Amino acid sequence: MTIEKVEITSYEGMLKISCSEGSAFYIRKEYLLSVCGDDIVPGAEFYDSDAEEIADAGFAAAVEFKAVEYLARAEQCRFILTSKLVKKGYEKKYIDAALDFLESKNLLSDLRYARAWLNSRKINHYEGRTRLIAELSSRGIDRETASSAVDVFFEENDEDEICRCACEKLGKTKSGDKLIAALLKSGFSYKQIVQNLNTLDSLNVD
Repeated sequence: MTIEKVEITSYEGMLKISCSEGSAFYIRKEYLLSVCGDDIVPGAEFYDSDAEEIADAGFAAAVEFKAVEYLARAEQCRFILTSKLVKKGYEKKYIDAALDFLESKNLLSDLRYARAWLNSRKINHYEGRTRLIAELSSRGIDRETASSAVDVFFEENDEDEICRCACEKLGKTKSGDKLIAALLKSGFSYKQIVQNLNTLDSLNVD
């Protein structure tokens, strides 16, 4: 591999490389392992494993571009974004390299995704802590991150008020033990359910 041209691009840290053979491609130095990025200059020649490493950096950069397209549309979590990129035919090692870089720059964040998901979820759903953590876990969010996001969510949203809304909504079609079972399934604790059902009963009596 002989480097013919190296261009600095408008995309921070990304270089456009033109070689004697093949099409031009993009790389960033962070994707190189043993090759020194400063050695990639016009006229430089690379062979065997070094040439392969530069090509791998190009594949990782291609994955990064695609990942950023998805992130520009909406917050993504690593698990779901990885699945989307695998479906596009990208190799896992390049996906891992690109997503590691995006996480290091805080462009990809499971915690930020979890908080955004929770805020969108509350529009049409009334769910408790355990259900929300389970839903986030099913989207590949680790339990610690999910719990942290749910804690913040309930600091900003009244947990008892959400429970009361769930009691009223489910109470239109269920009562007694069936209502309690449905509320438990929605993620509320038994103690919380009983307290808020009693609160609603007292308000209705008044």
